[in-house]
Parts: sequence; C-alpha cells; structure tokens
Amino acid sequence: MKVVVTNYNDTWNEMFKEESQYIKDILGSELIAIHHIGSTSVPGLKAKPIIDIMPVVKNIEEIDSFNEQMTDLGYECMGEFGIKGRRYFRKGKEHRTHQVHVFQVDNEKDIHRHLAVRDYLRTHPGEAKQYGELKENLARQFPNDIVAYMDGKDAFVQELERKALDWYVNTDSSL
Repeated sequence: MKVVVTNYNDTWNEMFKEESQYIKDILGSELIAIHHIGSTSVPGLKAKPIIDIMPVVKNIEEIDSFNEQMTDLGYECMGEFGIKGRRYFRKGKEHRTHQVHVFQVDNEKDIHRHLAVRDYLRTHPGEAKQYGELKENLARQFPNDIVAYMDGKDAFVQELERKALDWYVNTDSSL
C-alpha cells in the first residue's frame, strides 16, 4: 500500500456523512451511535485520505450477520483484525477510501481511546500540526512501506493517546 499524506480536505466530513448513512441503514436498530474518527475527522490535520468510521453497537456478535451487506457496499470483512472485541471492515483494497471499526457500547476502553484522540487533536491545534508534520515526513521517507510508516508514528501515537485519555477523563466528554 502506497503511503500518501495530504493536507486536510473539507470533503472528508461529507464523505463520512454519506458513508455513515449507508452503514446506519445496514446496522439498523443494532446501532447506538456512529462517529467520524481518525485524522480525517480533525480539521486542519494532514492525513492519509482514508475515512475512519466508528459505529457503536448493542452487541458486537450480531455484527457478523451484516458481513454480506457490508461486502455488497464494497467492504472487506476482516473480523477482529488484531483488536479483541472489534469488527473491522476496509474499503478500496490498495486504494483504501474507508475503514470501519465497530465496537460494542460497553467497550469503553477502545471507544474512549478513539474519541479522546480525536477530540484532543481538535482542541490542541499545536499537537495536531506536530502530528501532521510527522506523518508527512514519514510518508516522504517511506512512500512504499506502510509498516515503517506506522512504526515511525508509534512512539508519538502512544504518548498522544496517553495525554488525550488523561485530558478526556478530565473534561465533560461522552458518547
């Protein structure tokens, strides 16, 4: 997978809204909430142009019954894909456009982790700028090596998550 980091694009939020409506239609009454997460959800943040969507559902086990409908929408169904209690779907193969990370409502650890980072970056533009520059530099350095790109971000992301979660629990944030 080619690593491309671009400047923030105002259309990303519209892409989220459009795709999330399709997902809402599929998940129906199983869905509790749906969030735009990841770098494309942070205005001004440089990002890989892949829309990350996080549906929060009543029962994660029920999500497997929607695999055929998600496939019809163009997604690969990846199961937990390395995160226990998640259902992961990706769209676009080598030219990925969307990723869906489904969590059960009582999985507060993973839900809060994603929302905390998003909200922290939205309210701390200096950190967002630093993160965007790191990603841009890594993409230039490793344009054809997604693993090296991810490894290069790891220490920064770990520290970002720690700060974001600490900030998140001390603010009035909720689903």
